[in-house]
Amino acid sequence: MRKILTLSGLLLFVSLSLTGEARNPIVIGNARFTFISPGLVRLEYAENSRFVDEPTLFASNRTIDFDDIELIEKENNRYTISTSEMRLEFYNDGFPFGQMNLRVYFNHEGKERMWYMASEQRRNLRGALSTLDGLSKAVPTEEGLLSRDGWYAVKDTNKELLVNGRIRERSKEHIQDVYLFIYGNNYKAALRNLQKISGPVPMTRKYVHGSWYCRWWDYTSAEYLQLIKEYEEHDFPIDILVFDMGWHTQKEALTGTGHAGNRGWTGYSWNRELIPDPAKLIGDLKKEQIHVVLNEHPHDGIRAHEDAYPEFMKAMGADTVGRKELVFDAGDKEYMDNFMKYAHKESDDMGVAFWWLDWQQDYIYPVVRGTRMNHLPWLNDVYYNHSTRQNLRGAGFSRWGGWGDHRHPIQFSGDAVGNRDMLKFEIEMTATSGNVGCFFWAHDIGGFYRGTDPELYTRWTQFGLLNSSLRIHSVYDEKLDRRPWLWGKEAETAMREMYHLRSRIIPYIYSSVWQCHRYMLPLIRAMYIEYPEEEESYENPQQFLFGDLLLGAPVTEAGEGENKLASQDVWLPAGNVWYNFFTGKAYRGGQKITEYCDLNTFPLYIKGGYPFPMQPYTARMTSTPLTEPVVRCYPGEEGDVNVYTLYEDDGITRDYEKGEQAFTRMEYKKENGITEITIYPAEGSYRGQVQERAYTFELPEIPGDIRPTVNGKRVKAVKAGGINGYTIKTNKRNIREKVVLRF
Repeated sequence: MRKILTLSGLLLFVSLSLTGEARNPIVIGNARFTFISPGLVRLEYAENSRFVDEPTLFASNRTIDFDDIELIEKENNRYTISTSEMRLEFYNDGFPFGQMNLRVYFNHEGKERMWYMASEQRRNLRGALSTLDGLSKAVPTEEGLLSRDGWYAVKDTNKELLVNGRIRERSKEHIQDVYLFIYGNNYKAALRNLQKISGPVPMTRKYVHGSWYCRWWDYTSAEYLQLIKEYEEHDFPIDILVFDMGWHTQKEALTGTGHAGNRGWTGYSWNRELIPDPAKLIGDLKKEQIHVVLNEHPHDGIRAHEDAYPEFMKAMGADTVGRKELVFDAGDKEYMDNFMKYAHKESDDMGVAFWWLDWQQDYIYPVVRGTRMNHLPWLNDVYYNHSTRQNLRGAGFSRWGGWGDHRHPIQFSGDAVGNRDMLKFEIEMTATSGNVGCFFWAHDIGGFYRGTDPELYTRWTQFGLLNSSLRIHSVYDEKLDRRPWLWGKEAETAMREMYHLRSRIIPYIYSSVWQCHRYMLPLIRAMYIEYPEEEESYENPQQFLFGDLLLGAPVTEAGEGENKLASQDVWLPAGNVWYNFFTGKAYRGGQKITEYCDLNTFPLYIKGGYPFPMQPYTARMTSTPLTEPVVRCYPGEEGDVNVYTLYEDDGITRDYEKGEQAFTRMEYKKENGITEITIYPAEGSYRGQVQERAYTFELPEIPGDIRPTVNGKRVKAVKAGGINGYTIKTNKRNIREKVVLRF
């Protein structure tokens, strides 16, 4: 094939009827076609061929590494451009892309389909919402990338460009900028293509996936320390302590636009009446491996009453004698550089883990000054980048900012009302949010407002077990505190079981987070992503996959009787035997069942025949070294050969980007009645890596006797009634040594 050279900004001349492999991108007149993959094309139209190569908040990656494209020029300025996934028919008539000059054809559901600029989504599978603030029932979510139509178009037209940390408007000559995703029902391919143009979901700091305590209340230092003591006394784990507005001064604020009738929402000076020595308090908590997060509302900037005011104003070259205050200006790089430094420096130096960007003021001035960009997505980018100082992974904690905001996890879902309708909606929305790359929600478990029913709070906590974080939060109300031990003995016992189980499955959760980063697979995964051909996967929004191996269907309805017995329908996909995680009961996939659960359990299933990595319970679930992994394997079927990989790194730095990480391959094999579970030598290394381990194998649902060996030597199998099977412990050994259990 003859290569056709195309240059941005120049008219592409090709001989009539010439067929060839085309260099990417292809420029034809004022149109530019950039193929990111066989199923993703960027469609640009710009007068004078003034195309755009700078990134946007959505399109962060402009690297092109795909060139398997065929170009055919026909008569009368007509062109056909083809990849293995689509065929574009373009008529270069001198006008922007419209209803007449561009058609894209692809195969879907056994038929050839056609897309053009006026095509509308008819079967979109929906996406996320910016916030659940004030909601008490389900509302429509935004459109998502995934659709049963087999395509989706992201319109980045007129979106601001990012140049050296600054926002820049486009030239008016740049008329159209559309990203057309073609994927049929291969939803995983669509998400991988989102990754190609918009960047991967970054690895999160491990501790954000642990247990959080958060409450809007004016706590003293002593009360914070007492709270942690109570967590220990009541046997609940905790990893993160969030200080809401009470940490900073409020009544001292006499200027500013304010919010909800109060100028004290924005604040950066410690309230030393409540917390006399914040550095000591944060240091004491860090010694206990508890990370402190601070709430902020930055909309009124740094005012004259703030401790940081003189240094900030000096850096800005402004007058401090006349108490001149600068209006918050997110669009000015000098202002934002100094604001981020001086507003946060004192607390950052104390060891604050990251900041909760609680931006609520879009009704006052919704856009960044001098632009058309909303504050929220831009501030999310600024704050996330700020949090990456000193080689730390970024840690965003803010409302969802739309396309591209998946690069700034973890997301805060807002102040929802605590009722059963919202629990049900939150479950469905969390799953559909994965359709836009929003993989990690930090919900107000139990609801922010109201939600005073202990049964409802317990059921919400069971959903929290399978969420990206186990975070509780509530409104400023002396009667509403979500410490689990304040809700009655029955609820406390049931919630403790969920917290303990969360601690035990952290190795699996963190390995699943790696899958989010590497493969753009949602942590909480709508069923149709794995089972796109099964109609049932679209008809059961009450359930989802949590990583590869777990399937959850949290209870949302009120139970009956003394034991709060509640029912929930569950569809179990074919191809696996599914085990109830709490009862051990086996179900063959390919059926719909109804489960009845008391307050202590809910429908949670695990695939049989896979190694499932766990750890012993620990009160610091995300920071305790994994020296004694637990590998649980439910029985598989004859002929099974299944693999799961344990992922590890230091959990906090960006060194994983340099390859400082470890993978431990775990294999389950069943042949001729013999089960073999192999832990392969760990591959890779990172700072702080454990070098020796003693494994515990848990073998549930094996009622008969077994005669196990480890690396060919007979070992003892101990009856474990709680799992109706056995546990087998190995001696401590080097992580580079293979471990083979046979029975």
